[in-house]
Amino acid sequence: MAWNEPGKDKDPWGGRGGNDGPPDLDEAFKKLQDKLNGMFGGGGSSANNRGSSNGSFGIILVVAAVIIALIYGFSGIYTVDAKERAVVLRLGVFQETMGEGLHWSAPIFTQVFKVNVTGERQYPSKGLMLTQDESIVELPITVQWNVGDVKAYVLNVSDPETSLKHATDSALRHVVGSTELEQVLSEGRAKMAAEVKLRLQTYLDNYQAGIQIINVNIQQAQPPEEVRAAFDDVIKAKEDETRLKNQAESYSNQIIPESRGKAQRLIEEAEAYKSEVVSRAEGESARFENLLAEYKRAPEVTRRRMYIDTIESVMTRSSKVMVDVDNNSMLYLPLDKMTKQLPPPVNDETVERSQMDVEMSKPVVRRETR
Repeated sequence: MAWNEPGKDKDPWGGRGGNDGPPDLDEAFKKLQDKLNGMFGGGGSSANNRGSSNGSFGIILVVAAVIIALIYGFSGIYTVDAKERAVVLRLGVFQETMGEGLHWSAPIFTQVFKVNVTGERQYPSKGLMLTQDESIVELPITVQWNVGDVKAYVLNVSDPETSLKHATDSALRHVVGSTELEQVLSEGRAKMAAEVKLRLQTYLDNYQAGIQIINVNIQQAQPPEEVRAAFDDVIKAKEDETRLKNQAESYSNQIIPESRGKAQRLIEEAEAYKSEVVSRAEGESARFENLLAEYKRAPEVTRRRMYIDTIESVMTRSSKVMVDVDNNSMLYLPLDKMTKQLPPPVNDETVERSQMDVEMSKPVVRRETR
């Protein structure tokens, strides 16, 4: 049922029914003020207008103070992530370093700087530099780093990343300036990267920047565009030189052992020939002494025997056949087959000596033919 239905005496706002009009908002507001003044020690509903005005102002101040306090308290709450650390300054003075979690600090009086200390960051750089042999080269580089000391990173250097860039350029130019172009363009990059990392970390430690260098990557160096074709030719020539050196070393490793083996074989053959010649000379000397003794005993027999042995050794190597024509009996001999089965020619001296050695070892009886 509506509040303004006929027959009703009051409306929901406490006013009279009929044609009295809308409820008196000022009166309702005054009643509320009286209740609040009673709660906070203010005058009652019978206070004068001045007291009522003072009470309203006090309530407003209290409410405003409560609201400001709540805003101030909530604005000091902050959260530090697991990968971050927070540096807290109170009135510009370092207070503490906060770890992960929910924290509160007094606003206005306290400053909080949150820094990512676990994530790796990269700084790429590239520029023209002068090598030790006064050649210009374009060298790109990438520096990987993170924050090692969060307090030093926030407080000691106003702009740590700018300091890192300047220190990187200085360290790289110093290393490149003490390296020849051949090393910069080829296999010397790894050594240069290690030297740049060490020098750069030394610079940052002297600055107390709180930055930790993780790695330094020096990419492929490039000559200036104006002389790039000539540099490419030089690089190809050096690659050909390296390839030919490897081939020469491979051939050397193959031929040297073979040559050493052949030399060793020749040495061993020479030693064997030496032993053979010495032994043969000793044998001939001993044979000659034995033969001399026999010759002294029977000179004529020994001389004839030597003659017969020599003729025998010569005729055994001859393809001719001698037949006694005085003898009427002829024997058929397979001369063609006999000549084919003759042994190959040997040294006369060797045959003579061998035959004489055999004859000296056993007596031989021969019949003279007249």
